[in-house]
Amino acid sequence: MQNKEKQTLQIHSEPKASEKWWALFGIGTGVFMFGLDIHIVTLALPTLVESFHTNFITIQWVAIGYLLMLNVFVLAVGRLGDMYSKKLLYLTGMLLFTLGSLLCGLAPNVSFLIGFRVVQGIGSVFIAALGTAIITEIFPEKQRGQALGIIAGIFAISIALGPTVGGLLINLWDWPLIFWVNVPIGVIASWIVLRVVPKEIITKESQPFDWIGALLMAISLSCFALGITLVQNQGFGSIKVLILFTLAAISLACFLAIEARIQAPLLNLKIFESLELSLNLLMNFIVYLALTGVIFIIPFFLELVKHYPASQVGLLMAVQPMLNGLISPVCGIMSDRFGERIISLIGLILMAFGYLAIATFNSELTSLGYIVRMIPVGVGMGMFYAPNNSAVMGAVSKEYLGITSALLSLSRTFGHMSGVPILGALFSTFTIATAKLSGFDVKDVTDAPVEALVFGVQATFHTAAIVMAALVIVTSVFWVLEKVEKPVVTTS
Repeated sequence: MQNKEKQTLQIHSEPKASEKWWALFGIGTGVFMFGLDIHIVTLALPTLVESFHTNFITIQWVAIGYLLMLNVFVLAVGRLGDMYSKKLLYLTGMLLFTLGSLLCGLAPNVSFLIGFRVVQGIGSVFIAALGTAIITEIFPEKQRGQALGIIAGIFAISIALGPTVGGLLINLWDWPLIFWVNVPIGVIASWIVLRVVPKEIITKESQPFDWIGALLMAISLSCFALGITLVQNQGFGSIKVLILFTLAAISLACFLAIEARIQAPLLNLKIFESLELSLNLLMNFIVYLALTGVIFIIPFFLELVKHYPASQVGLLMAVQPMLNGLISPVCGIMSDRFGERIISLIGLILMAFGYLAIATFNSELTSLGYIVRMIPVGVGMGMFYAPNNSAVMGAVSKEYLGITSALLSLSRTFGHMSGVPILGALFSTFTIATAKLSGFDVKDVTDAPVEALVFGVQATFHTAAIVMAALVIVTSVFWVLEKVEKPVVTTS
């Protein structure tokens, strides 16, 4: 590395044992809020359409705007965290998130609501990008898996509870409550972080922020995210989609070319020389891509094949993330004792078996049968998530924790985003093709007969199981063949 990029980072004072756990509580509360708000508006969308006298195409931007900010700026915020105080930036994000929540509840029309939701989304970027990095700094290596496991569990449970909490709050009063509930929680969590997270001392020589790289990455990520959003309605052949994907690819190519040449890049590409980092980020992306099949496709099966009411579908859909949330802290402790690789590998194997179990879904499936088949997926995800996060964060030296935490968040969200059109296209193709072979002229899965829907689910999850099995094999081979050294990047 060049001298002008040198910097040193240290904790001003080691936190007391009790302060570490209070810091974990404060950071975890922030993570819970931003995770909850990813889906808390889901059940509120029909109410918002009626309240603001608008349409679904417009109101969906209340959800899209939040997620778009979470993707577009995460790397830039991660880099800022490595240059300046993570604690200060995290508190800035909490302030923006809490303020955005307050303003969302006061929005006079849908345009203001979308705008304030964007503010809330920008605040969530700081929480997503820096929370994991702060926890990694505070806790010693022997407790890192346990701490990150707790954070992973909190995030999984928040995702599971989002739609349910949103529905309950709307029934309790009205839609503003789904945003205002964040205000007192955000204030308390911010106060805890302010009091117990230790200060950082960052001594840096000339180290300018890479504005060009940040702009190119923002263009690439936003074009990709918008393209993926449009794919769901217009398909991969749409001119708009092709233009957005082309712009995303060109911007990414320019970004990589610049980052490889400048002295203080937004993203130091040398960190990818670490197999531990690169392989675990790729695993994270693929795992979340496959998991999208559970989140996106299973509701179609439960509603169109089993004809379950929305309330029952919501409860059944919560099984997997709740299991994930309960298992993650335990597996974090196990990874501290036995190592990240073996625990995460067992998790991958369980998920592969879980997807094979889901591939046995049929029209006679009971709720108990659903839960039994979903257990390997939930437990496997819990066994994978915390050790994977711990391995990624442990693969770099302290001055790269911010950008690495951001990459971890990005691999997760882009896995989700990519999984919807990819697995959705597989499910749609299998289902419609089967329906046509049976003599039904259908153009949408919602019009397909039960037999075609069942086959579509079975074929899609057979594919997901094959992908997970391949990931297990490839990962095992790489781990056997190459010895990984940590940390991979230093300032020397």
